[in-house]
Amino acid sequence: MTGPTSNLYSDLARTATPMATPQSALAIGAHPDDIEFGSAGTLARWAREGCQVTMMVVTDGSKGTWDPDLDPVELVTTRQAEQQAAAQIIGATSVRYLDHIDGELEYTVELRREMCRHIRELRPDVVLSHDPWKRYQLHPDHRATGWAVMDGVISARDHLFYPEQGLEAHRPAAVLLWSADEPDHWEDITGEFQTKIAALLCHSSQGTTTMGGAERDGDRKERFVAQMRSWAADQGSAVGLEAAEAFKRITP
Repeated sequence: MTGPTSNLYSDLARTATPMATPQSALAIGAHPDDIEFGSAGTLARWAREGCQVTMMVVTDGSKGTWDPDLDPVELVTTRQAEQQAAAQIIGATSVRYLDHIDGELEYTVELRREMCRHIRELRPDVVLSHDPWKRYQLHPDHRATGWAVMDGVISARDHLFYPEQGLEAHRPAAVLLWSADEPDHWEDITGEFQTKIAALLCHSSQGTTTMGGAERDGDRKERFVAQMRSWAADQGSAVGLEAAEAFKRITP
């Protein structure tokens, strides 16, 4: 047999089937700005359509600078303010801070228990976070967060885990992992691309470290926006979207 249906496993056979807008979503990032890079467009669209979005930042962001003269305590305060501003642009309902020390996050049973508690308290339909299976993921905080989130989801769904929490078990309908090693789900962010950029630019303290100095002048900002537009187009090209965020979708 020949023609476009001859290879049922071809990338050409993939389609973008958007998820129905959930009533609630919990996005968990290791650092301030991680959620924005991974899923701000998706979250902004959902929030606009009535979803209650909670953003949760696991570390305090205290190592997120290349400036040797910047006080880490001052940086923590700055980054929380930036996160609040970004959350407002996205339309998030609230932000939670776990305040673990940046760069020193370790996967532990206690961290898994902490994730389980927040998931049971918030009872989100969808959880979004880092893909812990991502090959060559250098940052240890991203790996530790991804593993703790996945294991926290499993713990939250089964009532015999941590009954001392006094919270009912909760099973999210889906988990979406950004920066996915093997993406299989795409969300259209064509209409929310500018919102994603605006949320990212709130994190001006990270302009030098993660955005090519976008906070310094207009030329650097334009280059950053062009780079992000190219990234979103590349993500969407797999399924014929102008701009997208790609995820690994897991049903827990």
